[in-house]
Amino acid sequence: MARTRLSHPYQGGSSSEQVPNQQGEFIMTESIGSTEINNDEVLPLSDKPYVGMVLTKSSIKPIYSLYLPKKMSKELPFAGAPAVLSYGGKKWNLIYGGAKTKYKFSTGWKTFADDNNLKEGDGLVFELSECNSDKIEFKIQILREDFPAELVPEDVEGINTDNPIIID
Repeated sequence: MARTRLSHPYQGGSSSEQVPNQQGEFIMTESIGSTEINNDEVLPLSDKPYVGMVLTKSSIKPIYSLYLPKKMSKELPFAGAPAVLSYGGKKWNLIYGGAKTKYKFSTGWKTFADDNNLKEGDGLVFELSECNSDKIEFKIQILREDFPAELVPEDVEGINTDNPIIID
């Protein structure tokens, strides 16, 4: 699988280092403040349920409202539960509200979005790694700017809210 470099338009100081990934290959990581960014390849999905989506304006600044697609909400507790998002070796605690909040993250999404500098048009893949009435855990993949070629339709010249990329 080819490496996918992720662009991060941070300003200010940063440090880079090479660290081994799960396959023992060395990859570059950038550490900016307290957020570590892993410029690793897109990882293969397991046999667990997953859903992909492209972030819209309402998903990030200033509203920070993320609703999971119905395809995934069917897999999750109707009443909601504490949730954990794992990305780049870090974890974020959230609350998934279930039916009472119309299947959205009601607490913690803003912190995850800000810590990972999410922008409109970024693609997210939510892979369900644990699910019960006490805890939901997702492994997250963030796809920015240079999406893998197999996810970009040939007739699309750019990503925008009028012509989104659908990740299935």
